[in-house]
Amino acid sequence: MIEEIRIENLGVISRAQVGLGAGLTVLTGETGAGKTMVLTGLNLLLGGKADTGAVRTGQRSASVEGRIALDSGSPVAARAQDAGADLDDDGTLVVLRTVAAEGRSRAFLGGRSVPQGVLGEIADDLVTVHGQADQARLRSPARQRQALDAFAGAGHGTTLATYRAAWSELAALEEEIGDLTARAQDRAREAELLRLGLAEVERVDPQPGEDVELAAETERLAHAEDLRAAATGAHAALTGDDTGTADATALVAVDSARRLLEQAGHHDPVLAALATRLAEVAYALTDVSTEVSGYLQDLQADPLRLEAVQQRRADLNQLTRSYGADVAEVLAWYDTAGRRLLELDGGGERLAGLTGRRSEVLSTLGELADTLTAGRRRAAQALADAVTAELGGLAMAGAQLRVEVTGADELGPWGQDAVEMLLVSHAGAPARPLGKGASGGELSRVMLAIEVALATSPESGAHRPPTFVFDEVDAGVGGKAAVEVGRRLASLAAGAQVLVVTHLAQVAAFADTHLVVTKGSAGDADTVTESDVRPVTGPERVRELARMLSGQDSQAARVHAAELLELSGVGR
Repeated sequence: MIEEIRIENLGVISRAQVGLGAGLTVLTGETGAGKTMVLTGLNLLLGGKADTGAVRTGQRSASVEGRIALDSGSPVAARAQDAGADLDDDGTLVVLRTVAAEGRSRAFLGGRSVPQGVLGEIADDLVTVHGQADQARLRSPARQRQALDAFAGAGHGTTLATYRAAWSELAALEEEIGDLTARAQDRAREAELLRLGLAEVERVDPQPGEDVELAAETERLAHAEDLRAAATGAHAALTGDDTGTADATALVAVDSARRLLEQAGHHDPVLAALATRLAEVAYALTDVSTEVSGYLQDLQADPLRLEAVQQRRADLNQLTRSYGADVAEVLAWYDTAGRRLLELDGGGERLAGLTGRRSEVLSTLGELADTLTAGRRRAAQALADAVTAELGGLAMAGAQLRVEVTGADELGPWGQDAVEMLLVSHAGAPARPLGKGASGGELSRVMLAIEVALATSPESGAHRPPTFVFDEVDAGVGGKAAVEVGRRLASLAAGAQVLVVTHLAQVAAFADTHLVVTKGSAGDADTVTESDVRPVTGPERVRELARMLSGQDSQAARVHAAELLELSGVGR
């Protein structure tokens, strides 16, 4: 539950600390004192939209901090820790929201900066807020169906979750089937092009690195005579020409130099070392001359081979123009295209499989929808009876709530039912939809009656957040009806934390904690009003209730206030 809210520079509130206890807490005060700012602060903590106009005049920013006590295993704690938040040793979570006057807003959860949306996520499991806008939403058929599903029990909720999962699967299947069907011709054309390309590559049958080897061979064959002349000249320079003349050859010169150095090397080791190096040069020249001789023997001018190589290169070039810059890329394309063709050829089987699965899911959805319909129809009468009983206690004698469940022609995301709540406002009146026939005050009481029914029904499977906030739930209510509203709120607070903003003493008298927002002037008359929030008990509480009853602190009003406290059952 929410233990405390600290507010600074928000609207008329300069600084306030709002301590919230268990049970029923009411917030009262004169009009304009700042009750709305307390709820505005709470809305900011719950991820609501920041309004820079709410920053106190003359201040750079406003801030709201809340301390929330969480049970172990709470989904709020789990989500907060997922966001990187740290919990206090006692499991308390600190939430902070700041709003700058120039428009920037920041959110902090457990000491960690988080997106505003994270606060909204934890709010779903933490607080249920009922204001005038929420009462208006009760007119929505979707909200009415949600209330009925919540009342129908945990088993019904499980069935609904299963249905929703199956519905999501159906939507995914329909999308994939539609895509496969719409693209059938495109896939067929793509497959045909791939087959032609694969067949062309298979016909040519390129080998890895073949293009590089053929390019080198072409160069060699095309310049065979030039290569022969160069090799012949080099061989003659090394070893002599065919006539056997070798006086000017490299080998003869090197060998002559070596012998001269060897002879003188007996007298100087330096020359002996040089003679050894020249011997190594002679060996190297001999090896080169042998390889050149072998090259000349193998070198042939072969026009037929040159023509064959050029034709083969032409075939490979045809492939590289279409499927890659070189043979390596062509072979890579061939591998990828083969896998893609297998995928395309399997499209028919895939479509058949998806269609079959769709039929199975539709069958499952039909069975689940029938189960949901049966559950809703059982719960509809029980909810109608429970709410009608509550309305009787809320000074709407003779009023009835009817919950109608009618079948739709097609399956929908929530089943195959249309849910509508009808209100018979008094005996003999026609049943009219909540969206058309209920006033604001009636909607307030119907909403409260539904909440009490959901909270107190042993069969209800509704996920009820631990905290409820009611803003002017007593709108359009007075007298005995107001007393009963207070009684119902106290009943709801027996199992939850309930915060109510009210103008009615009849409601405030049932509170476990009564907070009063007071205002006064600080300094000159032009100074922005400051407000304070404080709990009242004993005689001070009687005076506040008296003010709410009559607008003044008279003896008669105090007597009436004391009677209200006694009527509430605990003599607070």
